[in-house]
Amino acid sequence: MGFCIIDAMDISANILIVDDDREIRSLLADYLEANGFQALMAADGRAMWHVLEKQPVDLIVLDLGLPGEDGLQLCRRLRTKSQTPVVMLTARGEPLDRILGLEMGADDYMVKPFEPRELLARIRNVLRRRLSSNSGDSRDAQRICFSHWTLDLVARHLLNPHGTAVMLSGAEFRLLKIFLQHPNRILSRDQLSILTKGRDADPLDRSIDLQVSRLRQKLEDDAKNPALLKTVRNEGYVLASTIQMER
Repeated sequence: MGFCIIDAMDISANILIVDDDREIRSLLADYLEANGFQALMAADGRAMWHVLEKQPVDLIVLDLGLPGEDGLQLCRRLRTKSQTPVVMLTARGEPLDRILGLEMGADDYMVKPFEPRELLARIRNVLRRRLSSNSGDSRDAQRICFSHWTLDLVARHLLNPHGTAVMLSGAEFRLLKIFLQHPNRILSRDQLSILTKGRDADPLDRSIDLQVSRLRQKLEDDAKNPALLKTVRNEGYVLASTIQMER
């Protein structure tokens, strides 16, 4: 496989590579990390479930021909628990394999050997479709619930776990909404600045740090050991919570 670094995706994402071939796992992990992603690895289904129990994953690259439970069985089980996107890999190119993979819930399908650049493009496309879908859900929602807190998108205020309104500035409201539209994703300061300010964003502006600090205070999040708005060293911030949209 030839490896060539191309531009990173707008939003960093955790990619889990599930393949029993150690060389393929390592090469793909190096390639994805060189292109701006966080790569995790698992050699089989058991290791895959172990990773998923430990941390959120944005997309799974899943080999069909795994020992024990194969990729089709794992994908079918995954769909009973999660809607995490799946790109299926297989050494067989028969149309039936592709059809079965898609029917089991895979979002895309590639045949080995493959060009890493094409796989990267497919991963980005799947993530963008999912991100666009999630953003659409939040646009239709009137409230976003997370960790016993609620952001009221109509009244533009925050409700604490006791139902008391916590007032937000316009900048704080926009920043929290962005975090809730991209839960469990690492967002850099520059990305947050662009997403909240658009074309007026200044790449040298570090006001995002101050806004995050103020949000932590209003969310009663311990600044020294935050549970909700976590700092990822040298990368940015992540809102660590599941969310629920309400209309």
